[in-house]
This record gives sequence, structure tokens and C-alpha cells, in this order.
Amino acid sequence: MTGDPSGTPAEVHGRTDAEDRLVFADEMLGGLQTRCGGNLPGVIAVPELRELASRTRHFKAPLAREIRAFDGERHISIWAETAPDRSGNGCLISLFNWRNIASDHEPETDDMHRNACDRATADAIVRLDPSQCVLYAVGEGRDLADMVEAMNAGKGRLWTEFVELENIEHRQPLHWRLLDGARCRVERKGRTFAVRLLPLGRSHPGKEGFELLLIADYPLPAQNDIQHLAQEAASRDGLSGELGPVLRQPISRIIANAETIRARLAGPLSDEYSHYAADIATAGQHLLALVDDLADLEVVEAEGFSTAPDLIDLVEVARQATGILGMRAREKQIDLIVPTDGTKQAATGEFRRVLQILLNLIGNAINYAPPGAKITVTVGEGKGTASVTVADNGPGMAESDAARVFDKFERLGRSGDGGSGLGLHISRRLAHAMGGELLLDTKPGEGARFTLYLPVAA
Repeated sequence: MTGDPSGTPAEVHGRTDAEDRLVFADEMLGGLQTRCGGNLPGVIAVPELRELASRTRHFKAPLAREIRAFDGERHISIWAETAPDRSGNGCLISLFNWRNIASDHEPETDDMHRNACDRATADAIVRLDPSQCVLYAVGEGRDLADMVEAMNAGKGRLWTEFVELENIEHRQPLHWRLLDGARCRVERKGRTFAVRLLPLGRSHPGKEGFELLLIADYPLPAQNDIQHLAQEAASRDGLSGELGPVLRQPISRIIANAETIRARLAGPLSDEYSHYAADIATAGQHLLALVDDLADLEVVEAEGFSTAPDLIDLVEVARQATGILGMRAREKQIDLIVPTDGTKQAATGEFRRVLQILLNLIGNAINYAPPGAKITVTVGEGKGTASVTVADNGPGMAESDAARVFDKFERLGRSGDGGSGLGLHISRRLAHAMGGELLLDTKPGEGARFTLYLPVAA
């Protein structure tokens, strides 16, 4: 977090889609998303929040818990609540009580280290109520699929009914402390799992329920779980179908483990290795962004691709985009100038896609404008068209570069920023799909002006 956490709004909101991509976020959440290496729209960059949103979407039930994040500078604690979005397949996010966690704010115990490691490596995570009855379950591995399905179909039953406990013959339910550390099997001849029961509720452990973790003695062969599924999905639907989620799963796990190491939740660590973990997490986020970009590219280049045109206000879309990226701009001391209150500009287009284009244009301008620069967003109307222009006073580019800027994988000399070189190409394809155009006007030393034209609304 930047600045005094007491200045944080009382409630911060966001919305995800059916692939756990953050498609809308208030300024505070949008800023956290970008500082953690994510994009907007893009897969949620905070691992614990992404997991919470995924479970809400999967089980269609509201959830809440404290989450922690590291934004590159500070450790942050946030109370997160997620609920199914009735208008779609995603979920609604509400965040409360943002606070910075100083290094000496909460001494970390061996139990905290162990719990963090176990959460990151668990093969199944089951949420239990205070009576140890199942609320929902998620798991990885083909040998857990039947158990997870049975648990979700049998909500309200004791979790011990779905596993075979070793060396425990007492009548259930036992006190949770007697079950924590036990061993169990899901299949009679399958893997053995260590049982962890983590009580929820600070004043009275277990008052708010439990997290049940099943940690396998050894992993399943990756050949069967990942490579085979990836090959099978690729032959059918590509990145925009089943292959995308298959690739995201192992990448997300790499990021989650790297974040655990970087935040030193797994125990003391030298700064050098914490920085290594930070690099791994950042690289993982960039890889996820590339998967998203390639999936978007596959969608916009598919035969018959179309958008859902509607009456939109370009001024409102521009304000949302600048609000999301406002924190990032302030960190570089860049002024974002947007249309004044009360102005409107009606146009015909798909709100989500127009927001995606503007976030790409404004984000690029922030990346390339020097500290202290100004980025101006203006709207206008011409003969049959409405327009929104993003102008910066950055270095600009030569005519030969301007001719290639919308090409696929064209990065124009960029290095080390994790960009895929697809953002502008996808943005122009989206503009064309909405019956509009995306053009560039630039000269060396005079900045760049990207203008999105859309049909004017009647």
C-alpha cells in the first residue's frame, strides 16, 4: 500500500468473470492488482484472493476470510468477501480493513510457518463448519476427484465419512486436536495423506470452523495430470477453451509457492533468496498474462468473432480506466487528466471491451511517459463517430515504428517489462469488431496520440 492505510476507502469492490479474471476493480484493488504484476482485465494477481474467488465461482456460495498480499514493498492484510455474480458466471469481491503489516507487527511462530507451507502444498483443501461437517472441497489429482465430488454433493456430513483414517478406531467426531496430524487414504491402494486441521477464529479456535488440508506423501506423475490433459485440450479448444485453465493451474501454484517464500511465511530467509522468489513470482505473473493475451488473440481472430454492442458513455469508461490505473500513475508522479464531471459522450460498443482497450492504451502511456509527465484522455464526436484519445508527452516514435506498432508480437525494442507485444494488436481487432478503428498519431519527441473511434449512438 502507498500512503496511510487510514485513507483507504471503507469498502473496495471488484468483479471477476467465469475464468477468475478481474474485469472490474475500484482504484485500490486495481492498483494492488498491477503492483502485484497483474493486468486489468487479467487473472487475479493475489493468490489468496484468486483462490477465494475461484471457490466462490465453483461452489456458487459466498465466502469470506482474511487474505495477505505483498505488493513489492509492503505486506498487507485485507478482509475479503466474495459472492456469486447473479448476472454472470463470475463473482463479486468486497474488501475491507486494509492494513499494512510491519515486520514486527505480528511475530511469526513455527506453527504459522508450517501452516503457510502446508496450505501451499496441500492436494485438497476442505472448508468445515465448527462441527467438522463439509461446507465445500477443492482438490488436485485424479485420485481425489471422486472424493471432492462426493464431499460437495454431501455437504453437511462429517469429513471423516469420505476418507479412511489409519490407526483411529474411536467413534467420530473426535476433537479436532486428536485428528490433526493423523493419516488417511482416499483409495484403498492409493496414496497416503497427512491430515491437517487448521482452526478458524482467533478468540476461540474452531469457533468459525476449520480448514482441512490433505497433504500427499508423494505427487502424482506430472505426465498423467498435466501433459496429457494439455495435449488433449489443445487438440480440441486451444487456449481459449480447456487448455488455458490447464496451463494456469501449475503456473498459479508456482506463483503461490513463490509468494509464500517471498513473504517469508515459510520461515526466516535471507534477502537474496527472498528476491529470487520475488523474481519467480513476477515471471509467473508475466507468463499468466501471456496465456491470457494468447487466449484473447485466439478469440478475436476466430472466424465469426463478434462483440455485444450496447449504448455506453465513453467518458464513464475513461474515468473507470484512469481510476484503476491512478495509483500506478501517481507512483511515477504522472498526472492523468480526464474529462470534467458532467460531460458525456454516447457511443455504441461493448463496455468490457472498450475498457480493455483503454486500460491497454493508458497503461502503455504510463509505462513510457517520463516521471512528471501528463497523460490526457479526451472524448469527442465527429461525423457518425464518437472518439476517445489517449495522449502522452513521452518520447514518441518514428514513422517506421508507428507503422508496425499494431503488428502481432511487436514490442518495438522493449525488454524486461514482461509485455507480450499483443495488447495493441488485440485492441485494434476489438475496435474493428465493434465497427470502429484504433489509430496512432506520433512523431519523435512529441509523444503519442492513440484514438479509438466507435459508431456514435443514436
